[in-house]
Amino acid sequence: MRKSTRSTVLSHSRYATTQCKKELNKKMRFPPLPAGRQGSRKLKMNNNRHIVHMDLDTFFVSCERLLDSELEGKPVLIGGTTDRGVVASCSYEARTFGIHSAMPMRMARQLCPEAIVLRGNSGIYSKFSNMVTDVIKESVPLYEKTSVDEFYIDLTGMDQFFGCHKLASELRTRIIKETGLPISFGLSINKTVSKIATGEAKPNNQIQVCQGTEKPFLSPLSVSKIPMVGKVTYRQLCDLGVKRIKTIQEMPIEMMAKVFGKNGQLIWKKANGIDNSPVVQYTERKSISTERTFDRDTTDVKKLESIIIAMAENLIYQLRRGNKLTACVTFKIRYSDFQTYTQQKRIPYSSADHKIVPVVMEIYKKLYQRRLLVRLVGVRFSHLVEGGQQIDLFDDNDKIISLYQAMDKMRERYGDRAVIKAAGMGAKSIGRWNPFTGEPPPLLANRRK
Repeated sequence: MRKSTRSTVLSHSRYATTQCKKELNKKMRFPPLPAGRQGSRKLKMNNNRHIVHMDLDTFFVSCERLLDSELEGKPVLIGGTTDRGVVASCSYEARTFGIHSAMPMRMARQLCPEAIVLRGNSGIYSKFSNMVTDVIKESVPLYEKTSVDEFYIDLTGMDQFFGCHKLASELRTRIIKETGLPISFGLSINKTVSKIATGEAKPNNQIQVCQGTEKPFLSPLSVSKIPMVGKVTYRQLCDLGVKRIKTIQEMPIEMMAKVFGKNGQLIWKKANGIDNSPVVQYTERKSISTERTFDRDTTDVKKLESIIIAMAENLIYQLRRGNKLTACVTFKIRYSDFQTYTQQKRIPYSSADHKIVPVVMEIYKKLYQRRLLVRLVGVRFSHLVEGGQQIDLFDDNDKIISLYQAMDKMRERYGDRAVIKAAGMGAKSIGRWNPFTGEPPPLLANRRK
């Protein structure tokens, strides 16, 4: 099964390369330009975009294999080790059994009983991710890190100096050499086509789709390859008899809009290789949040309150570390019957534990009235603005502000859990990711307790 997939990828890659050569040959045969207009064509060609999408192959698994070579060639699953856990990443050997990311771990184990299941280590993955980021940062003028293992790079204009495909290939080679991690890339005129090309290039390969060949490259592919087409949309498209991108390309955009609304227009554009979205290096966060799914549904009030306090306390610390204030607190609770309740409350801008934690607990006590088993709890802070802790003339004093500063210094030096409220000690693990560095969070399966 893996050989057939590999041969399909290679044939698709050869097709894209052949089409590229044809396009380049066409562009080489320029008719003579009138006097005084010799620079106009050069200006037009400089406006062509060159966008690279890079994706680290089975990133979590690759990191674990660098640490333990005995995992090579074996089916490996990374994710929650309990029945409630999900597969965060799996090796290609495991995929031959039908396993994929986001699959329940219980189902994955049934499909491949001999698979090696690892819980994963977000700290190690972040370290390797930062190594790759440093290499990219040193080599290109503009990049966007969209997840812990995925990057967009804008090489527009670099073709005058190096050749974009050559530069991307050398960058890929350098990443593999310096980190030991396999990585694939797609190169085209926009994000959508490049991302799809990367998927076709995997594992550990590369594809270039030249300008003008986007539609023929996309047409034979499944509509499930289009970014933003999830399981529900894919089923809806299949019910309409639309299974290949070519079918969407032949449909009028009005028909897609009529069936799927605005999303239909976006899907049609992506299917036709149209995407003008820019590569954006950093986007200011508007909110931060954290959730906890329990291994077993619980009605233990002390446990619930301890975890909620620990979650809120850690998020508040992240606010202060990022020099942010919040004006809106949201709490979410999900019961064992999957009924979910959410409530929010506006507050004066703050990043102080003694002002925000009581609000979180107040909302929790309002929502937790059913006395049913609880499956999940979550805390979210939104309406974020820049600014240090504001001094309240009636409540705050120098001692309180000095206390927070001392606590934060200890956390910076010894870890987020170095100083915690006694009421929050029941939570044994809380995320240690700084949400305000411009880095995406390392997404892993649910953590225990």
